[in-house]
Amino acid sequence: MKIEHFAMNVEEPLAMADWYVDHLGLEIVKQETEPPYMTFLTDDSGRVMIEIYQNPADQVPDYRNRDPLIMHLALVSEDPAADKKRLTEAGAQEMSDEILEDGSHLVMLRDPWGLAIQLCKRSTPMLREKEGG
Repeated sequence: MKIEHFAMNVEEPLAMADWYVDHLGLEIVKQETEPPYMTFLTDDSGRVMIEIYQNPADQVPDYRNRDPLIMHLALVSEDPAADKKRLTEAGAQEMSDEILEDGSHLVMLRDPWGLAIQLCKRSTPMLREKEGG
């Protein structure tokens, strides 16, 4: 099995998708312009997606008031300090910035809709560069 996507019910999926494209470098793979505005975004690998939508069949979680340890979207960052500065200037809010004992740099932010985003620069990368590698 491989992960295809992780889905989240959010307040404003179209605006959120635009922000993720403009500021996180994600790419829209598929998007509906009518409710529930299902939008699939992928990173530059094109191998894993997140889906955001607004489905009134259930409530949008209160991301702003949830501890980021419950759920967060973690992204690889080559320069977490620079990315933190750029993203906070674009409306994100800093929650934490720490260097772990192994030298990994982890920054936790909230996007403009309150969803926790973690910027990760691991001392030893956890992802493989290529499939089977």
